[in-house]
Amino acid sequence: MSDRIQRKYHFRLFSTVTILLVVAATLAVYGQVSGHGFLSYDDPLYVSSNAIVRDGLTPDGFRWAFTTGDVGNWHPLTWLSHMLDVSLFGMDPGRHHLSNVFIHIANTLLLLLLLYRMTGAFGRSAFVAALFALHPLHVESVAWISERKDVLSGFFFMLSLLAYERYCRRPEWKRMVPVVFLFALGLMAKPMLVTLPFLLLLLDYWPFRRMRCTPAGSADTEGSGGPLRPPAPLSALAIEKIPLFLLSAVSCVVTAVVQDRGGAVKSLEVIPWSARLLNIPVAYVRYLCKTFWPARLAVEYPHPGIAHSVGAAVAGLLLLAILTIFACRAARRYPSIFVGWFWFIGMLVPVIGLVQVGGQAMADRYTYLPLIGIFLLVAWPAWELAAPFRHRTALLGAAAVAVLALLTVTAYRQAGYWENSVTLYRHALEVNPRNPSILTNLGAEMGERGDYDEAVRLIREALLIEPERSDARFNLALFLERKGSMYEAAIEYQELLRRYPNDHEAAGNLERVLYRLRSGRERR
Repeated sequence: MSDRIQRKYHFRLFSTVTILLVVAATLAVYGQVSGHGFLSYDDPLYVSSNAIVRDGLTPDGFRWAFTTGDVGNWHPLTWLSHMLDVSLFGMDPGRHHLSNVFIHIANTLLLLLLLYRMTGAFGRSAFVAALFALHPLHVESVAWISERKDVLSGFFFMLSLLAYERYCRRPEWKRMVPVVFLFALGLMAKPMLVTLPFLLLLLDYWPFRRMRCTPAGSADTEGSGGPLRPPAPLSALAIEKIPLFLLSAVSCVVTAVVQDRGGAVKSLEVIPWSARLLNIPVAYVRYLCKTFWPARLAVEYPHPGIAHSVGAAVAGLLLLAILTIFACRAARRYPSIFVGWFWFIGMLVPVIGLVQVGGQAMADRYTYLPLIGIFLLVAWPAWELAAPFRHRTALLGAAAVAVLALLTVTAYRQAGYWENSVTLYRHALEVNPRNPSILTNLGAEMGERGDYDEAVRLIREALLIEPERSDARFNLALFLERKGSMYEAAIEYQELLRRYPNDHEAAGNLERVLYRLRSGRERR
């Protein structure tokens, strides 16, 4: 057997074993979710209490998926995927969870294939794919049924990039059609993909090296195929992506309209511009910190509003500026740093809080695709910086195994918190005890389980933090009523109606409580 054939055989064996290990580790982390149930956090809206989704795939459901703005988003493919699960598995939550897991595994393998095709560096590509598969920040996207939109949009995102890689090898308009089509499907799963055309311009710089300003060669492009076509000016590369930019623009308009009509967008009175702008640098830095030290992860990080520290925001802005300058200065020698940094910064822009949807300051699920950029800027430069070492492959391999082992253990523990609503909410309160939304949700969950004393205690605590919270006050009155404390329930219903006089359900409940109080006095 010749040396060339031997090398080819050893590479195939190594790549097969690596892929199997990554898949096995991912299943080891997420296999437990097959025993998890539906959560009270959004799952009723998406699946468990959604009458149309519970009917499975039907003609009426198909029409509804493309016309509804439920849950403040237009994502018909996400709705259809949930309906398909119901048609295939009924209302077994474990099977719905496993659908997320298998899509996540498919995304991991597609990412590995994409990076290898773009760069020719299998080891680094496999390391980035393994980080993507096992990072604890991605647990929320995979272990939460309602976040099907993350993994599903990620699937079409990876396919779009693979189609674009094929287009770059022979730029013909017919080869751009699949890119546009797959991008459209991705937007119909989750509109966060609107930044993809800008990302393609970054990839034109590296690793495709289609841009005239791209260095002819660089230290970290060993193994890549070099320029696929003669470099072109930035304007020409932008023009070829006009259909993609148009799709992004349409998606932004549709999303803005749907979220506004659905009441998902927070007004400037609730979270003013000053609070939103102060939160942006702090959120970026917190994402970076949690990437390299994934501890104290929670389902919700409440927005501090006007209580944000100006000092923290200024410090965060300075750090981001320093890192951005460094990435730009490193662009010629280490283009992976430049591309990875702006991949991360750019893909987070739609969810960084300028348009505030929900009450969170940040969310783990938002990092599902942006973190790939950070993984890139770590993996490729590390290989080059280790060049002076005699056994760099063994050293970097050992370091990679150690890092991935730690991430696997941490991700497994994090996935365990998603077993049910109570474990999820209690963990979130361990991270931040002063979270009125989670206190209210846990109180409601305890009340539904019949523990009215604990429910009342938790909800009162939420109202001490946020007295205007209508759902908390309604639940407090309801559980006081169920507990038999009619006088206290009447007071809470009256207070709720004083703040929100058009709450007809609270008005009806108050009439019922007052009737019971009058009946009790008459019997006495």
